[in-house]
This record gives sequence, C-alpha cells and structure tokens, in this order.
Amino acid sequence: MSTVTIWHNPACGTSRGVLAAIRAAGHEPAVVEYLKTPPTRDSLAAACAAAGLAPAELLRRKSIAAAGLDPDAVLALDAPALLDTLAAHPLLIERPLVFTPDGVRLCRPPERLREILPAAML
Repeated sequence: MSTVTIWHNPACGTSRGVLAAIRAAGHEPAVVEYLKTPPTRDSLAAACAAAGLAPAELLRRKSIAAAGLDPDAVLALDAPALLDTLAAHPLLIERPLVFTPDGVRLCRPPERLREILPAAML
C-alpha cells in the first residue's frame, strides 16, 4: 500500500504535474480520482484539518457556476454548510490534495508538494 495519496483530476494540468513529480520522486501514489469517487463530508473535514485549511480554502471558486450553483450563495456558506456542499458537488474541490506521512497539502502552487515530499522536483 502506498504511503502517498493524491486526490487527482486527470483533466487538470496542475494535478497531472504534481502526480508526475510524486512518481519522479520514487513513489507510486494511491490515485483517487475524486470526481469519480467523491470524498465524504467527514473525509473532507479530516483533510482540511490535517492540511490546516478552512473549508473555504478547499473551494474551487471558478467551478461554482459550472456546478450549477449560485456563486453568491456558495461564498456565503459557513464552514459546516460548505463541507456539505463540497461533498455534494466534488467539482468544487480544489486540486490536487496530497497526503503523505509528513502531512497533507493542497499543492496549488505545485511547489507546496516539497513541504511534505522533499525529494519531489518541480
């Protein structure tokens, strides 16, 4: 079992680049295509806590309209309601999120991967 996991969207260049950097560093990560296998609300809350992020920091703002939601309404949600919305609409989850034994990071910008996977070259 891999000690590195990435919540990945193969359509995203940043996500593909981070995945390539993980592999170049000698790891074969567990790849979770979160649009196909959405995380639960509890998984999202745990990921936010582990990464030191508020749920609003995990929100991909430019995807709100594409998800068919009202941007003003989504941006006005409190943290618990936003976690519910992220779980219901995984398109709104910013990517890539990488989990290692050394921590969890939203790797945007991709260089953040080095904080938890020092051998990664980006």
